[in-house]
Amino acid sequence: MQDQKNRHSFHIPVMGLAFTIDSPIKVAHYGISATLAIGEDDLMENMREYYCKLFQIPFASISKKLLDHRAKRVTAYLDMMQTIVLQKFEQFKKELSESKTTIEHYIALLPNKSELKKKLQAFLEEGTVQKESIKNYLEKNLPLGDIDVNIMTKVDRDNYVGEEKLPIDYNDAHAALRGFANSVLQSSVVLSAGLNPRLYSYFEQFPVFFPDEAGFLEKKITLKVSDYRSALIQGNFLAKKGLWVSEYRIESGLNCGGHAFATDGFLMGPILQEFKDKRQDLIQSTHELMCKALATKQLPVPAQPLPIKVTAQGGVGTAEEHEFLLAEYQLDSIGWGSPFLLVPEATTVDDTTRQLLADAQESDFYLSNISPLGVPFNSVKGVSNDFWKQKRINDNKPGSACPKKFLALDYTYDAKGMCTASRKFQDLAIEKLGEEKETLSNKEYEIKHNKITEKACLCVGLSNTTYLEKGIATKGQQQGVLVCPGPNLAYFHKVVSLKDMVGHIYGNTNILKPTERPHMFIKELKMYVDYLRNELDSFSGQANTMQLKKWNAFKNNLQAGIAYYQDLFQNTSFFKDINATVQNSLVLHANAINAIAVPQ
Repeated sequence: MQDQKNRHSFHIPVMGLAFTIDSPIKVAHYGISATLAIGEDDLMENMREYYCKLFQIPFASISKKLLDHRAKRVTAYLDMMQTIVLQKFEQFKKELSESKTTIEHYIALLPNKSELKKKLQAFLEEGTVQKESIKNYLEKNLPLGDIDVNIMTKVDRDNYVGEEKLPIDYNDAHAALRGFANSVLQSSVVLSAGLNPRLYSYFEQFPVFFPDEAGFLEKKITLKVSDYRSALIQGNFLAKKGLWVSEYRIESGLNCGGHAFATDGFLMGPILQEFKDKRQDLIQSTHELMCKALATKQLPVPAQPLPIKVTAQGGVGTAEEHEFLLAEYQLDSIGWGSPFLLVPEATTVDDTTRQLLADAQESDFYLSNISPLGVPFNSVKGVSNDFWKQKRINDNKPGSACPKKFLALDYTYDAKGMCTASRKFQDLAIEKLGEEKETLSNKEYEIKHNKITEKACLCVGLSNTTYLEKGIATKGQQQGVLVCPGPNLAYFHKVVSLKDMVGHIYGNTNILKPTERPHMFIKELKMYVDYLRNELDSFSGQANTMQLKKWNAFKNNLQAGIAYYQDLFQNTSFFKDINATVQNSLVLHANAINAIAVPQ
Protein backbone atom coordinates (compact mmCIF):
# COMPACT_ATOMS: atom_id res chain seq x y z
CA MET A 1 0.00 0.00 0.00
CA GLN A 2 1.03 3.60 -0.57
CA ASP A 3 2.97 5.08 2.34
CA GLN A 4 1.00 8.26 2.99
CA LYS A 5 3.61 9.51 5.44
CA ASN A 6 5.46 11.55 2.85
CA ARG A 7 4.94 10.15 -0.63
CA HIS A 8 2.59 11.17 -3.41
CA SER A 9 -0.06 8.65 -4.41
CA PHE A 10 0.36 9.44 -8.12
CA HIS A 11 3.19 9.34 -10.64
CA ILE A 12 3.69 10.67 -14.18
CA PRO A 13 4.16 7.77 -16.63
CA VAL A 14 6.30 7.95 -19.75
CA MET A 15 4.64 9.84 -22.59
CA GLY A 16 6.02 9.57 -26.10
CA LEU A 17 9.69 10.16 -26.77
CA ALA A 18 9.78 13.78 -25.69
CA PHE A 19 6.82 14.84 -23.56
CA THR A 20 8.42 13.60 -20.32
CA ILE A 21 12.05 13.74 -21.48
CA ASP A 22 12.89 16.30 -18.79
CA SER A 23 9.91 15.90 -16.42
CA PRO A 24 12.08 14.73 -13.48
CA ILE A 25 14.08 17.97 -13.72
CA LYS A 26 10.80 19.86 -13.47
CA VAL A 27 9.02 17.94 -10.69
CA ALA A 28 11.32 15.51 -8.82
CA HIS A 29 12.27 18.07 -6.16
CA TYR A 30 8.56 18.26 -5.26
CA GLY A 31 8.60 14.53 -4.53
CA ILE A 32 6.79 13.66 -7.78
CA SER A 33 8.09 10.62 -9.66
CA ALA A 34 8.20 10.65 -13.46
CA THR A 35 9.37 8.35 -16.24
CA LEU A 36 11.25 9.39 -19.37
CA ALA A 37 11.87 7.45 -22.56
CA ILE A 38 15.47 6.61 -23.40
CA GLY A 39 14.84 5.50 -26.96
CA GLU A 40 16.05 8.56 -28.87
CA ASP A 41 19.71 9.26 -28.14
CA ASP A 42 19.93 12.27 -30.50
CA LEU A 43 17.16 13.93 -28.49
CA MET A 44 18.92 13.16 -25.21
CA GLU A 45 22.21 14.50 -26.52
CA ASN A 46 20.58 17.76 -27.65
CA MET A 47 18.74 18.08 -24.34
CA ARG A 48 21.95 17.43 -22.43
CA GLU A 49 23.64 20.28 -24.29
CA TYR A 50 20.64 22.53 -23.58
CA TYR A 51 20.56 21.80 -19.84
CA CYS A 52 24.32 21.87 -19.39
CA LYS A 53 24.30 25.40 -20.79
CA LEU A 54 21.29 26.35 -18.63
CA PHE A 55 22.87 25.05 -15.40
CA GLN A 56 26.45 25.93 -16.35
CA ILE A 57 27.65 22.33 -16.41
CA PRO A 58 30.65 21.47 -18.62
CA PHE A 59 29.52 19.79 -21.83
CA ALA A 60 31.45 17.53 -24.20
CA SER A 61 29.50 16.07 -27.10
CA ILE A 62 29.39 12.32 -27.69
CA SER A 63 29.83 11.65 -31.40
CA LYS A 64 27.72 9.11 -33.26
CA LYS A 65 30.98 7.89 -34.73
CA LEU A 66 31.76 6.20 -31.41
CA LEU A 67 30.87 2.52 -31.48
CA ASP A 68 28.96 2.66 -28.20
CA HIS A 69 27.64 6.20 -28.59
CA ARG A 70 24.02 5.28 -27.82
CA ALA A 71 24.74 3.78 -24.39
CA LYS A 72 27.21 6.56 -23.55
CA ARG A 73 24.68 9.24 -24.46
CA VAL A 74 22.02 7.63 -22.27
CA THR A 75 24.41 7.43 -19.34
CA ALA A 76 25.59 11.02 -19.78
CA TYR A 77 22.05 12.39 -19.99
CA LEU A 78 20.84 10.47 -16.92
CA ASP A 79 23.91 11.43 -14.89
CA MET A 80 23.38 15.08 -15.79
CA MET A 81 19.72 14.81 -14.86
CA GLN A 82 20.61 13.38 -11.46
CA THR A 83 23.06 16.23 -10.87
CA ILE A 84 20.46 18.87 -11.70
CA VAL A 85 17.67 17.19 -9.71
CA LEU A 86 19.85 16.96 -6.59
CA GLN A 87 20.96 20.56 -7.03
CA LYS A 88 17.34 21.73 -7.30
CA PHE A 89 16.37 19.54 -4.33
CA GLU A 90 18.99 21.12 -2.07
CA GLN A 91 17.96 24.58 -3.19
CA PHE A 92 14.31 23.74 -2.58
CA LYS A 93 15.00 22.54 0.97
CA LYS A 94 16.83 25.79 1.61
CA GLU A 95 13.92 27.86 0.28
CA LEU A 96 11.43 25.88 2.38
CA SER A 97 13.39 26.57 5.54
CA GLU A 98 13.54 30.30 4.78
CA SER A 99 10.29 31.23 3.05
CA LYS A 100 6.75 30.99 4.36
CA THR A 101 5.43 31.50 0.82
CA THR A 102 7.42 28.52 -0.47
CA ILE A 103 6.09 26.33 2.36
CA GLU A 104 2.52 27.40 1.60
CA HIS A 105 2.97 26.59 -2.09
CA TYR A 106 4.47 23.19 -1.30
CA ILE A 107 1.72 22.35 1.20
CA ALA A 108 -0.79 22.86 -1.60
CA LEU A 109 0.99 20.15 -3.62
CA LEU A 110 0.95 17.51 -0.90
CA PRO A 111 -1.65 14.76 -0.37
CA ASN A 112 -4.30 15.72 2.19
CA LYS A 113 -3.46 12.67 4.33
CA SER A 114 0.27 13.33 4.25
CA GLU A 115 2.01 13.58 7.63
CA LEU A 116 4.51 15.89 5.98
CA LYS A 117 1.69 18.27 5.06
CA LYS A 118 0.34 18.26 8.61
CA LYS A 119 3.79 18.88 10.07
CA LEU A 120 4.53 21.81 7.75
CA GLN A 121 1.12 23.32 8.53
CA ALA A 122 1.95 22.98 12.23
CA PHE A 123 5.22 24.86 11.69
CA LEU A 124 3.30 27.73 10.08
CA GLU A 125 0.66 27.80 12.80
CA GLU A 126 3.33 28.20 15.47
CA GLY A 127 3.67 31.78 14.30
CA THR A 128 7.42 32.13 14.66
CA VAL A 129 8.95 29.73 12.19
CA GLN A 130 12.06 28.09 13.60
CA LYS A 131 14.38 27.91 10.61
CA GLU A 132 16.69 25.30 12.15
CA SER A 133 13.80 23.09 13.26
CA ILE A 134 12.26 23.10 9.80
CA LYS A 135 15.64 22.49 8.20
CA ASN A 136 16.32 19.43 10.37
CA TYR A 137 12.85 18.05 9.78
CA LEU A 138 13.07 18.49 6.01
CA GLU A 139 16.47 16.85 5.88
CA LYS A 140 14.99 13.68 7.35
CA ASN A 141 11.52 13.66 5.80
CA LEU A 142 11.38 15.53 2.48
CA PRO A 143 10.85 13.00 -0.35
CA LEU A 144 12.57 13.17 -3.71
CA GLY A 145 10.71 11.93 -6.78
CA ASP A 146 12.13 8.98 -8.70
CA ILE A 147 13.83 9.40 -12.07
CA ASP A 148 12.57 6.29 -13.85
CA VAL A 149 13.30 5.37 -17.47
CA ASN A 150 11.32 3.51 -20.10
CA ILE A 151 12.46 1.04 -22.74
CA MET A 152 10.11 -0.41 -25.35
CA THR A 153 11.43 -3.97 -25.39
CA LYS A 154 10.56 -4.77 -29.00
CA VAL A 155 12.21 -1.62 -30.39
CA ASP A 156 15.53 -3.42 -30.42
CA ARG A 157 16.91 -2.98 -33.93
CA ASP A 158 20.17 -4.64 -34.99
CA ASN A 159 22.94 -2.18 -35.82
CA TYR A 160 25.69 -2.27 -38.43
CA VAL A 161 29.03 -0.71 -39.24
CA GLY A 162 28.93 -0.71 -43.00
CA GLU A 163 27.85 -4.22 -43.94
CA GLU A 164 29.12 -5.74 -40.70
CA LYS A 165 26.40 -6.60 -38.21
CA LEU A 166 27.35 -5.62 -34.67
CA PRO A 167 26.97 -7.99 -31.69
CA ILE A 168 23.53 -8.02 -30.05
CA ASP A 169 24.82 -5.88 -27.17
CA TYR A 170 24.71 -2.95 -29.62
CA ASN A 171 21.04 -3.44 -30.46
CA ASP A 172 19.00 -0.34 -29.64
CA ALA A 173 17.18 -1.57 -26.52
CA HIS A 174 20.27 -3.40 -25.27
CA ALA A 175 22.39 -0.26 -25.59
CA ALA A 176 19.74 1.83 -23.82
CA LEU A 177 19.63 -0.67 -20.95
CA ARG A 178 23.42 -0.58 -20.69
CA GLY A 179 23.30 3.20 -20.60
CA PHE A 180 20.86 3.11 -17.68
CA ALA A 181 22.80 0.39 -15.86
CA ASN A 182 26.00 2.44 -16.07
CA SER A 183 24.34 5.63 -14.82
CA VAL A 184 24.39 6.92 -11.25
CA LEU A 185 20.61 6.66 -10.91
CA GLN A 186 19.08 4.49 -8.22
CA SER A 187 15.69 4.03 -9.83
CA SER A 188 13.67 1.76 -12.11
CA VAL A 189 13.70 0.79 -15.75
CA VAL A 190 10.11 0.44 -16.96
CA LEU A 191 9.84 -2.27 -19.60
CA SER A 192 6.89 -2.01 -21.99
CA ALA A 193 5.58 -3.71 -25.13
CA GLY A 194 5.98 -7.30 -23.95
CA LEU A 195 8.64 -9.90 -23.31
CA ASN A 196 11.94 -9.76 -25.22
CA PRO A 197 13.87 -12.86 -24.04
CA ARG A 198 17.24 -11.66 -25.34
CA LEU A 199 16.90 -8.27 -23.66
CA TYR A 200 15.63 -9.78 -20.41
CA SER A 201 18.61 -12.14 -20.36
CA TYR A 202 20.95 -9.19 -20.87
CA PHE A 203 19.99 -7.87 -17.41
CA GLU A 204 22.15 -10.65 -15.94
CA GLN A 205 25.27 -8.84 -17.19
CA PHE A 206 24.78 -6.04 -14.65
CA PRO A 207 25.27 -6.65 -10.90
CA VAL A 208 23.23 -3.51 -10.11
CA PHE A 209 20.01 -5.45 -10.82
CA PHE A 210 20.74 -8.12 -8.19
CA PRO A 211 20.06 -7.62 -4.46
CA ASP A 212 22.97 -7.15 -2.05
CA GLU A 213 23.29 -8.81 1.37
CA ALA A 214 20.75 -6.39 2.84
CA GLY A 215 18.27 -6.98 0.00
CA PHE A 216 18.95 -3.55 -1.50
CA LEU A 217 18.54 -3.08 -5.26
CA GLU A 218 20.58 -0.27 -6.79
CA LYS A 219 18.58 -0.54 -10.01
CA LYS A 220 15.01 -1.86 -10.11
CA ILE A 221 12.82 -3.44 -12.77
CA THR A 222 9.25 -2.33 -13.47
CA LEU A 223 7.00 -4.18 -15.91
CA LYS A 224 4.20 -2.39 -17.72
CA VAL A 225 1.54 -5.05 -18.26
CA SER A 226 -2.07 -5.27 -19.41
CA ASP A 227 -3.13 -8.40 -17.49
CA TYR A 228 -2.14 -10.77 -14.69
CA ARG A 229 -1.10 -13.64 -16.95
CA SER A 230 1.45 -11.45 -18.73
CA ALA A 231 2.79 -10.25 -15.38
CA LEU A 232 3.19 -13.81 -14.08
CA ILE A 233 4.94 -15.05 -17.23
CA GLN A 234 7.36 -12.12 -17.39
CA GLY A 235 7.90 -12.00 -13.62
CA ASN A 236 8.74 -15.70 -13.49
CA PHE A 237 11.00 -15.42 -16.55
CA LEU A 238 13.07 -12.73 -14.84
CA ALA A 239 12.96 -14.47 -11.44
CA LYS A 240 14.52 -17.60 -12.98
CA LYS A 241 17.51 -15.38 -13.74
CA GLY A 242 17.69 -14.08 -10.16
CA LEU A 243 15.98 -10.79 -11.08
CA TRP A 244 13.18 -9.20 -9.05
CA VAL A 245 10.32 -7.16 -10.48
CA SER A 246 9.83 -4.30 -8.03
CA GLU A 247 6.69 -2.92 -9.66
CA TYR A 248 3.91 -4.18 -11.88
CA ARG A 249 2.47 -1.16 -13.69
CA ILE A 250 -0.98 -2.15 -15.00
CA GLU A 251 -2.20 -0.10 -17.95
CA SER A 252 -5.55 -0.13 -19.70
CA GLY A 253 -5.27 -1.84 -23.05
CA LEU A 254 -7.19 0.90 -24.89
CA ASN A 255 -7.93 3.81 -22.54
CA CYS A 256 -4.34 5.02 -22.55
CA GLY A 257 -1.92 7.14 -24.54
CA GLY A 258 0.67 6.01 -27.07
CA HIS A 259 0.41 2.53 -28.52
CA ALA A 260 -2.74 0.62 -27.57
CA PHE A 261 -2.15 -3.04 -26.80
CA ALA A 262 -5.73 -4.29 -26.61
CA THR A 263 -6.48 -7.33 -24.44
CA ASP A 264 -8.83 -10.08 -25.58
CA GLY A 265 -11.74 -8.23 -24.03
CA PHE A 266 -10.38 -8.27 -20.48
CA LEU A 267 -11.41 -5.03 -18.77
CA MET A 268 -9.46 -2.91 -16.30
CA GLY A 269 -11.63 -3.64 -13.26
CA PRO A 270 -11.50 -7.45 -13.45
CA ILE A 271 -7.77 -7.28 -14.23
CA LEU A 272 -7.10 -5.18 -11.12
CA GLN A 273 -9.26 -7.54 -9.08
CA GLU A 274 -7.19 -10.52 -10.23
CA PHE A 275 -3.99 -8.74 -9.24
CA LYS A 276 -5.49 -8.00 -5.83
CA ASP A 277 -6.63 -11.60 -5.33
CA LYS A 278 -3.40 -13.20 -6.56
CA ARG A 279 -0.84 -10.64 -5.41
CA GLN A 280 0.61 -12.92 -2.74
CA ASP A 281 0.74 -15.84 -5.19
CA LEU A 282 2.71 -13.69 -7.61
CA ILE A 283 5.10 -12.57 -4.89
CA GLN A 284 5.64 -16.09 -3.56
CA SER A 285 6.14 -17.62 -7.00
CA THR A 286 8.71 -15.06 -8.13
CA HIS A 287 10.46 -15.05 -4.73
CA GLU A 288 11.02 -18.81 -4.76
CA LEU A 289 12.28 -18.81 -8.35
CA MET A 290 14.57 -15.84 -7.71
CA CYS A 291 16.08 -17.43 -4.59
CA LYS A 292 16.91 -20.64 -6.46
CA ALA A 293 18.58 -18.67 -9.25
CA LEU A 294 20.57 -16.49 -6.85
CA ALA A 295 21.77 -19.53 -4.92
CA THR A 296 22.93 -21.13 -8.17
CA LYS A 297 24.79 -17.94 -9.06
CA GLN A 298 26.29 -17.87 -5.54
CA LEU A 299 24.83 -14.44 -4.93
CA PRO A 300 23.14 -13.15 -1.73
CA VAL A 301 19.71 -14.72 -1.22
CA PRO A 302 17.09 -12.60 0.59
CA ALA A 303 15.23 -14.40 3.36
CA GLN A 304 11.99 -12.56 2.60
CA PRO A 305 10.44 -11.32 -0.64
CA LEU A 306 11.75 -7.92 -1.68
CA PRO A 307 9.36 -4.94 -1.70
CA ILE A 308 6.86 -4.88 -4.53
CA LYS A 309 4.46 -2.23 -5.81
CA VAL A 310 1.34 -2.70 -7.91
CA THR A 311 0.19 0.46 -9.70
CA ALA A 312 -2.37 1.32 -12.35
CA GLN A 313 -2.82 3.88 -15.11
CA GLY A 314 -5.05 4.62 -18.06
CA GLY A 315 -8.07 6.91 -18.12
CA VAL A 316 -8.26 8.07 -14.51
CA GLY A 317 -9.63 11.61 -14.41
CA THR A 318 -11.19 12.45 -11.04
CA ALA A 319 -10.09 12.48 -7.42
CA GLU A 320 -12.81 9.96 -6.60
CA GLU A 321 -11.57 7.53 -9.27
CA HIS A 322 -8.05 8.01 -7.92
CA GLU A 323 -9.06 7.26 -4.32
CA PHE A 324 -11.28 4.37 -5.41
CA LEU A 325 -8.45 2.62 -7.26
CA LEU A 326 -6.12 2.99 -4.28
CA ALA A 327 -8.69 1.71 -1.79
CA GLU A 328 -10.56 -0.95 -3.76
CA TYR A 329 -7.54 -2.65 -5.31
CA GLN A 330 -4.90 -1.88 -2.65
CA LEU A 331 -2.68 -0.13 -5.17
CA ASP A 332 0.50 1.76 -4.35
CA SER A 333 0.21 4.60 -6.86
CA ILE A 334 -1.92 5.80 -9.76
CA GLY A 335 -0.44 6.97 -13.04
CA TRP A 336 -1.77 10.28 -14.35
CA GLY A 337 -0.46 10.68 -17.88
CA SER A 338 -2.25 12.62 -20.62
CA PRO A 339 -3.77 15.35 -18.36
CA PHE A 340 -0.20 16.42 -17.52
CA LEU A 341 0.31 17.33 -21.18
CA LEU A 342 -1.62 20.48 -20.22
CA VAL A 343 0.85 21.33 -17.44
CA PRO A 344 3.90 23.28 -18.71
CA GLU A 345 5.59 22.92 -15.31
CA ALA A 346 5.60 19.12 -15.69
CA THR A 347 5.89 18.20 -19.37
CA THR A 348 7.53 19.48 -22.54
CA VAL A 349 5.05 20.37 -25.28
CA ASP A 350 5.21 23.31 -27.71
CA ASP A 351 2.56 26.00 -27.19
CA THR A 352 0.66 25.28 -30.42
CA THR A 353 0.31 21.57 -29.72
CA ARG A 354 -0.59 22.15 -26.06
CA GLN A 355 -3.40 24.50 -27.07
CA LEU A 356 -4.58 22.01 -29.68
CA LEU A 357 -4.88 19.41 -26.91
CA ALA A 358 -6.72 21.84 -24.64
CA ASP A 359 -9.24 22.65 -27.38
CA ALA A 360 -9.72 19.07 -28.63
CA GLN A 361 -13.19 17.54 -28.34
CA GLU A 362 -14.10 13.92 -27.66
CA SER A 363 -14.53 13.27 -31.40
CA ASP A 364 -10.98 14.49 -32.09
CA PHE A 365 -9.33 11.58 -30.28
CA TYR A 366 -9.08 8.30 -32.19
CA LEU A 367 -7.11 5.08 -32.66
CA SER A 368 -5.02 5.34 -35.82
CA ASN A 369 -2.92 2.96 -37.89
CA ILE A 370 -0.03 5.40 -38.35
CA SER A 371 2.52 3.50 -36.25
CA PRO A 372 5.20 1.61 -38.19
CA LEU A 373 5.00 -1.05 -35.47
CA GLY A 374 1.61 -2.11 -36.80
CA VAL A 375 -0.06 -1.50 -33.44
CA PRO A 376 -3.05 0.86 -32.99
CA PHE A 377 -1.80 4.29 -31.97
CA ASN A 378 -3.72 6.91 -29.98
CA SER A 379 -3.94 10.09 -32.01
CA VAL A 380 -5.64 13.48 -32.10
CA LYS A 381 -6.85 15.34 -35.18
CA GLY A 382 -5.13 18.52 -36.32
CA VAL A 383 -1.47 17.89 -35.46
CA SER A 384 1.03 19.46 -37.84
CA ASN A 385 2.47 16.05 -38.77
CA ASP A 386 -0.80 15.26 -40.57
CA PHE A 387 -0.34 18.30 -42.80
CA TRP A 388 3.24 17.49 -43.83
CA LYS A 389 2.53 13.80 -44.35
CA GLN A 390 -0.46 14.60 -46.60
CA LYS A 391 1.55 17.20 -48.51
CA ARG A 392 4.14 14.57 -49.43
CA ILE A 393 1.37 12.22 -50.51
CA ASN A 394 -0.19 14.95 -52.65
CA ASP A 395 3.24 15.69 -54.17
CA ASN A 396 3.57 11.99 -55.03
CA LYS A 397 6.50 11.73 -52.61
CA PRO A 398 5.01 9.76 -49.71
CA GLY A 399 7.00 8.60 -46.72
CA SER A 400 9.71 9.95 -44.46
CA ALA A 401 13.41 10.38 -45.12
CA CYS A 402 13.83 8.10 -42.06
CA PRO A 403 16.90 9.72 -40.48
CA LYS A 404 16.68 7.82 -37.17
CA LYS A 405 15.75 4.26 -38.24
CA PHE A 406 14.77 3.22 -34.69
CA LEU A 407 11.65 1.54 -36.10
CA ALA A 408 13.39 -0.02 -39.13
CA LEU A 409 12.03 -3.41 -38.13
CA ASP A 410 10.40 -4.64 -41.35
CA TYR A 411 12.52 -7.08 -43.35
CA THR A 412 10.36 -7.44 -46.48
CA TYR A 413 12.73 -5.57 -48.77
CA ASP A 414 15.98 -5.33 -46.81
CA ALA A 415 17.71 -7.80 -44.51
CA LYS A 416 18.93 -4.89 -42.38
CA GLY A 417 15.37 -3.74 -41.81
CA MET A 418 13.31 -0.81 -43.04
CA CYS A 419 10.72 1.42 -41.42
CA THR A 420 7.30 1.16 -43.03
CA ALA A 421 6.96 4.95 -42.70
CA SER A 422 10.08 5.54 -44.79
CA ARG A 423 10.02 6.85 -48.35
CA LYS A 424 12.16 3.93 -49.48
CA PHE A 425 9.79 1.31 -48.08
CA GLN A 426 6.64 3.02 -49.35
CA ASP A 427 8.05 3.43 -52.87
CA LEU A 428 8.83 -0.29 -53.00
CA ALA A 429 5.46 -1.26 -51.49
CA ILE A 430 3.55 0.98 -53.93
CA GLU A 431 5.56 -0.43 -56.83
CA LYS A 432 4.65 -3.96 -55.76
CA LEU A 433 1.00 -2.94 -55.32
CA GLY A 434 1.06 -1.61 -58.88
CA GLU A 435 1.73 -5.14 -60.11
CA GLU A 436 -1.64 -6.17 -58.62
CA LYS A 437 -3.58 -3.16 -59.88
CA GLU A 438 -5.27 -4.95 -62.77
CA THR A 439 -6.75 -7.52 -60.39
CA LEU A 440 -8.12 -4.92 -57.96
CA SER A 441 -11.07 -2.56 -58.11
CA ASN A 442 -10.32 1.14 -57.79
CA LYS A 443 -11.64 1.09 -54.22
CA GLU A 444 -9.56 -1.96 -53.25
CA TYR A 445 -6.44 -0.34 -54.73
CA GLU A 446 -7.10 2.92 -52.91
CA ILE A 447 -7.58 1.13 -49.57
CA LYS A 448 -4.31 -0.79 -49.95
CA HIS A 449 -2.47 2.33 -51.14
CA ASN A 450 -3.70 4.29 -48.11
CA LYS A 451 -2.55 1.53 -45.76
CA ILE A 452 0.96 2.00 -47.11
CA THR A 453 1.10 5.79 -47.04
CA GLU A 454 -0.73 6.39 -43.72
CA LYS A 455 2.33 5.35 -41.67
CA ALA A 456 4.05 8.28 -39.96
CA CYS A 457 7.59 8.89 -38.74
CA LEU A 458 7.21 8.57 -34.97
CA CYS A 459 10.91 9.01 -34.20
CA VAL A 460 10.97 12.58 -35.50
CA GLY A 461 7.31 13.50 -35.03
CA LEU A 462 7.28 12.61 -31.34
CA SER A 463 10.55 14.50 -30.72
CA ASN A 464 9.88 17.73 -32.57
CA THR A 465 7.74 19.23 -29.82
CA THR A 466 10.82 19.44 -27.58
CA TYR A 467 12.89 21.25 -30.18
CA LEU A 468 10.08 23.75 -30.74
CA GLU A 469 9.47 24.28 -27.02
CA LYS A 470 13.18 24.72 -26.23
CA GLY A 471 13.98 26.74 -29.35
CA ILE A 472 16.51 24.18 -30.59
CA ALA A 473 17.10 24.26 -34.35
CA THR A 474 16.42 21.10 -36.37
CA LYS A 475 17.67 19.88 -39.72
CA GLY A 476 16.24 17.61 -42.38
CA GLN A 477 12.82 16.90 -43.78
CA GLN A 478 9.88 18.75 -42.20
CA GLN A 479 7.78 16.27 -40.21
CA GLY A 480 5.78 18.53 -37.93
CA VAL A 481 4.66 17.38 -34.48
CA LEU A 482 3.00 14.14 -33.47
CA VAL A 483 1.30 13.69 -30.11
CA CYS A 484 -0.29 10.53 -28.68
CA PRO A 485 -2.69 11.42 -25.84
CA GLY A 486 -5.20 9.07 -24.28
CA PRO A 487 -8.89 9.79 -25.00
CA ASN A 488 -9.38 10.85 -21.37
CA LEU A 489 -7.77 14.19 -22.27
CA ALA A 490 -11.01 15.16 -24.06
CA TYR A 491 -12.51 16.09 -20.68
CA PHE A 492 -9.72 18.51 -19.73
CA HIS A 493 -10.02 21.83 -21.53
CA LYS A 494 -7.34 24.27 -20.48
CA VAL A 495 -3.65 24.70 -19.75
CA VAL A 496 -3.21 24.56 -15.96
CA SER A 497 -0.54 25.00 -13.31
CA LEU A 498 1.11 22.10 -11.51
CA LYS A 499 -0.62 23.25 -8.32
CA ASP A 500 -4.05 23.04 -9.94
CA MET A 501 -3.43 19.64 -11.53
CA VAL A 502 -2.18 18.14 -8.26
CA GLY A 503 -5.07 19.82 -6.44
CA HIS A 504 -7.46 18.17 -8.89
CA ILE A 505 -5.89 14.75 -8.29
CA TYR A 506 -6.33 15.12 -4.54
CA GLY A 507 -9.83 16.56 -4.72
CA ASN A 508 -9.01 20.13 -3.64
CA THR A 509 -10.16 21.68 -6.91
CA ASN A 510 -11.84 20.64 -10.15
CA ILE A 511 -10.36 21.40 -13.56
CA LEU A 512 -12.59 19.17 -15.68
CA LYS A 513 -14.56 20.56 -18.59
CA PRO A 514 -18.13 21.37 -17.48
CA THR A 515 -19.63 18.50 -19.48
CA GLU A 516 -20.66 14.92 -18.86
CA ARG A 517 -17.71 12.57 -18.51
CA PRO A 518 -18.19 8.80 -18.36
CA HIS A 519 -16.61 6.83 -15.53
CA MET A 520 -13.16 5.54 -16.55
CA PHE A 521 -14.37 1.92 -16.51
CA ILE A 522 -17.40 2.76 -18.69
CA LYS A 523 -15.24 4.70 -21.14
CA GLU A 524 -12.88 1.76 -21.52
CA LEU A 525 -15.80 -0.66 -21.90
CA LYS A 526 -17.26 1.40 -24.75
CA MET A 527 -13.86 1.48 -26.44
CA TYR A 528 -13.63 -2.31 -26.28
CA VAL A 529 -17.16 -2.74 -27.65
CA ASP A 530 -16.30 -0.39 -30.52
CA TYR A 531 -12.98 -2.17 -31.06
CA LEU A 532 -14.66 -5.59 -31.44
CA ARG A 533 -17.41 -4.19 -33.67
CA ASN A 534 -14.89 -2.44 -35.93
CA GLU A 535 -12.74 -5.55 -36.17
CA LEU A 536 -15.70 -7.64 -37.27
CA ASP A 537 -17.02 -4.98 -39.67
CA SER A 538 -13.63 -4.61 -41.37
CA PHE A 539 -13.09 -8.36 -41.71
CA SER A 540 -13.66 -9.92 -45.10
CA GLY A 541 -13.25 -13.49 -46.28
CA GLN A 542 -13.62 -16.75 -44.42
CA ALA A 543 -12.70 -16.74 -40.72
CA ASN A 544 -10.69 -19.69 -39.46
CA THR A 545 -11.39 -21.61 -36.26
CA MET A 546 -8.78 -19.70 -34.26
CA GLN A 547 -10.19 -16.32 -35.30
CA LEU A 548 -13.74 -17.37 -34.43
CA LYS A 549 -12.56 -18.65 -31.05
CA LYS A 550 -10.82 -15.33 -30.36
CA TRP A 551 -13.90 -13.24 -31.21
CA ASN A 552 -16.19 -15.39 -29.10
CA ALA A 553 -13.76 -15.24 -26.18
CA PHE A 554 -13.61 -11.46 -26.62
CA LYS A 555 -17.40 -11.23 -26.34
CA ASN A 556 -17.52 -13.57 -23.35
CA ASN A 557 -14.82 -11.60 -21.54
CA LEU A 558 -16.69 -8.33 -22.10
CA GLN A 559 -19.90 -9.86 -20.79
CA ALA A 560 -18.08 -11.22 -17.72
CA GLY A 561 -16.59 -7.76 -17.19
CA ILE A 562 -20.01 -6.16 -17.26
CA ALA A 563 -21.32 -8.63 -14.69
CA TYR A 564 -18.33 -7.80 -12.48
CA TYR A 565 -19.02 -4.06 -12.78
CA GLN A 566 -22.71 -4.46 -12.03
CA ASP A 567 -21.84 -6.13 -8.74
CA LEU A 568 -18.96 -3.72 -8.01
CA PHE A 569 -20.97 -0.52 -8.42
CA GLN A 570 -23.88 -1.97 -6.49
CA ASN A 571 -21.69 -2.61 -3.44
CA THR A 572 -19.03 0.13 -3.43
CA SER A 573 -19.31 3.19 -1.23
CA PHE A 574 -17.83 5.29 -4.06
CA PHE A 575 -19.66 6.93 -6.99
CA LYS A 576 -23.07 7.17 -5.31
CA ASP A 577 -24.03 10.23 -7.37
CA ILE A 578 -23.43 8.47 -10.71
CA ASN A 579 -24.38 4.91 -9.75
CA ALA A 580 -27.69 4.90 -11.62
CA THR A 581 -26.04 6.34 -14.74
CA VAL A 582 -23.29 3.72 -14.59
CA GLN A 583 -25.76 0.86 -14.18
CA ASN A 584 -27.81 2.11 -17.15
CA SER A 585 -24.66 2.34 -19.26
CA LEU A 586 -23.73 -1.22 -18.35
CA VAL A 587 -27.12 -2.47 -19.53
CA LEU A 588 -26.81 -0.56 -22.80
CA HIS A 589 -23.32 -1.93 -23.45
CA ALA A 590 -24.44 -5.47 -22.56
CA ASN A 591 -27.19 -5.18 -25.17
CA ALA A 592 -24.71 -3.80 -27.69
CA ILE A 593 -22.36 -6.75 -27.14
CA ASN A 594 -25.20 -9.25 -27.51
CA ALA A 595 -26.12 -7.61 -30.81
CA ILE A 596 -22.62 -8.09 -32.23
CA ALA A 597 -22.76 -11.15 -34.45
CA VAL A 598 -19.68 -13.35 -34.67
CA PRO A 599 -19.59 -15.37 -37.93
CA GLN A 600 -20.46 -19.03 -37.55
